[in-house]
Amino acid sequence: MTHAFHLDLAFPTPDHTTTFAAALAHQLTPGDVILLSGGIGAGKTHFARSVIQSRLAAHGLAEDVPSPTFTLVQTYDDTTCEIWHSDLYRLTHPDEIEELGLIDAFETAICLVEWPDRLGDLIPQSALSLEFSTGDASDDPDLRHVQISGPAENWEARIQKALP
Repeated sequence: MTHAFHLDLAFPTPDHTTTFAAALAHQLTPGDVILLSGGIGAGKTHFARSVIQSRLAAHGLAEDVPSPTFTLVQTYDDTTCEIWHSDLYRLTHPDEIEELGLIDAFETAICLVEWPDRLGDLIPQSALSLEFSTGDASDDPDLRHVQISGPAENWEARIQKALP
C-alpha cells in the first residue's frame, strides 16, 4: 500500500515560489510528473517556468519559457532529458492527450502538467500534485498557498530537500 505525503506551504512572493521551484528542479529525474492545479493566475505557469529555467541554467542554457496555453505543449532539452510543459485547459477529451504524445512522455521526460484534471484516468499514480491558490481579498496579492501531495516513497525526501 502506498503511503501518501501531504504538505501545505505558503509563498509570500513570486521569488519564494521561484526559489522552491528551482530547488525542486534539481531533484527531478526522467519519468517524474508534476501536476499543477489551481485557478487562472494562481501561479502554475510561474512555477513551471521556474523549474524549466533552473534546469536549463544548470546546463548553461537559457531559453524563453512561454505559457503553452495555445500550443498545448512546449518541450525543452536540458542535455540530460526532455522537459515537457503542457497546459491542458483547452482539451475536452482524454483522447486528445494521447495524440499529444504526453502519455509516452510520462515515462521518459520530466513533465509539468497544468490543468491535470483533463487527464482523467491517465494521471500517473507516481505523480506529485501541487494545488495553487491565492488568498482572499484581504491577503497580500502576491501570497500563494500550495498544497503538495503524492506518494511518499517517490516525493517526500525530495520535497524536504527543496525546502529552505
